Amino acid sequence: MRNKYIPSIILAAVASILLIVAGCKYMEKEPAVPLDTVSHVDLTRYMGVWYEIARYPNSFQKGCVGSRATYSLMDNGKVSVLNECYDGSFNGKLRSAKGKAWVVDKETNSKLKVSFFRPFAGDYWIIDIADDYSYVVIGHPHRKYLWILCRTKTMEHETYEGILKRLVEVHHYDTSKLIKTPQR
Repeated sequence: MRNKYIPSIILAAVASILLIVAGCKYMEKEPAVPLDTVSHVDLTRYMGVWYEIARYPNSFQKGCVGSRATYSLMDNGKVSVLNECYDGSFNGKLRSAKGKAWVVDKETNSKLKVSFFRPFAGDYWIIDIADDYSYVVIGHPHRKYLWILCRTKTMEHETYEGILKRLVEVHHYDTSKLIKTPQR
């Protein structure tokens, strides 16, 4: 005989797990120095292809080379995101992840959320950007993630060094954790 309470028990267990996970997110220690973002981002200029120059290591990009992100403005104001990389080497399989991003700070457009798996979304903060939109630096409020992106597959040494200096002095990132991304 089937217990009529089993579906309710399962639902309660799943809800409890989700609440615990959500609660853990808010228990993250606030950084000693809040992370500043840029004062304004023109989303139209931001759209297009960006090549990854360097990043903090993370599990979802393990083994990636030739990484790039393509952003497209959607009719509803959200941003379509396509992340691609080659697995292990340039001869490896092309991996891709499609997602959506949306602005959470409409005054500056510099704080976004990005989601590849609903209902989960991560912080995507634009903390440095070239006046001509030739490079951008993406951070996370708890400094868990970091990406340096460029419109071209290579970046001038002086530009890269300037970004590193600002990451340390202004944004309090540990740049020794950065790994350079091989590009063809």
